[in-house]
Amino acid sequence: MKMKMKVLTITLMGLLVFSFSLGAKAKKEKPLVQLAILLDTSGSMEGLIEQAKTQLWKIVNEMALAKRDGQSPRLEVGLYEYGKDSIPKSEGYLRMIVPLSEDLDRISEELFKLRTNGGSEYCGKVIQSASDELQWNKSNKEFKVIFIAGNEPFTQGSVDYKTACKAAISKGIIVNTIFCGNHETGIRTFWKDGADLADGKYMNIDQNQKLVHISAPQDKEIVELGRELNKTYIAYGKGGSKKKERQKAQDKNAMAVSEEVMVQRAAAKSTQQYKNVAWDLVDAEKEGKVKVEDMKDEDLPEEMKKMSKEERKAYVEKKQKKRAEIQAKIQQLKKERDKYAAAKRKKMAGDNTLDSAMISAIKEQAKTKKYKFEKK
Repeated sequence: MKMKMKVLTITLMGLLVFSFSLGAKAKKEKPLVQLAILLDTSGSMEGLIEQAKTQLWKIVNEMALAKRDGQSPRLEVGLYEYGKDSIPKSEGYLRMIVPLSEDLDRISEELFKLRTNGGSEYCGKVIQSASDELQWNKSNKEFKVIFIAGNEPFTQGSVDYKTACKAAISKGIIVNTIFCGNHETGIRTFWKDGADLADGKYMNIDQNQKLVHISAPQDKEIVELGRELNKTYIAYGKGGSKKKERQKAQDKNAMAVSEEVMVQRAAAKSTQQYKNVAWDLVDAEKEGKVKVEDMKDEDLPEEMKKMSKEERKAYVEKKQKKRAEIQAKIQQLKKERDKYAAAKRKKMAGDNTLDSAMISAIKEQAKTKKYKFEKK
């Protein structure tokens, strides 16, 4: 009997230790922000697309300032287009371009590919599709948000926007509406009503407003450090090398717009929100997704195949250390640049663009999920 009691006691203690370890692991799990962007790509929306593709990295940098319980969130972004005649009517003139993903280079790549074409804008349908098709986290603790931007009445299509918006908020997904045009026109065409139904914010922007790019003394060094950062990435597995090339391609896309856009991208690459676990060995090892010493030769880049296990481990650690050093330098320069740019912007007219609308809503609404934003 004593032996049975002793075994039972040990078993219970083991279960308690196991439960405690699970609880500790859960506490350490990073908070999550899920953001879906639904863009009208009908004929008059060239300006909207231009703003979206050039300001993505600015939005990411704002999210890098957010913390909940002292932790920076993971960021997943999804992308839809709607209102394009080249997409069949049976599909609602819309398509999911990228599901919710941490692969920000892919989001950038797809934004730069977008082209406009006249069509019918079914706002209710695209909100319903995004709510139903994307893999939203089920927890109500997480910040889940849709941004829909366009310029036609919110009432078009067979799916009632009221039904779609109510269904979204029932899943804890906030719907923010951004009307491209006059504020009162957006209200009359029910864009505000859609936001009100889903705890969102109604905003209007000038999609054709030209983006003002500010040059700062820190820019050239930040851009160069951004290029150096790419050298710390180690492509692995099937398709890894192509994804590394995509990283370089998005640098070129950003730089082709302006040096400031490249600066914002380089800064975003120095944050925790920019991760490439699926193809970069440094991120994958850091996140515990792989053990480099246990990997097969065929999954490694050529320069690592002839290395011993110890050499492989040391090689990855060296790259990680170098990356951390570069990221820290970029962050310091970005702080200095932000002060310089803020002083310059005070002398300019206020922004009425997509990024300013999105950032305003994110900062306001994330606070309801206990996020705090660090001051720049």
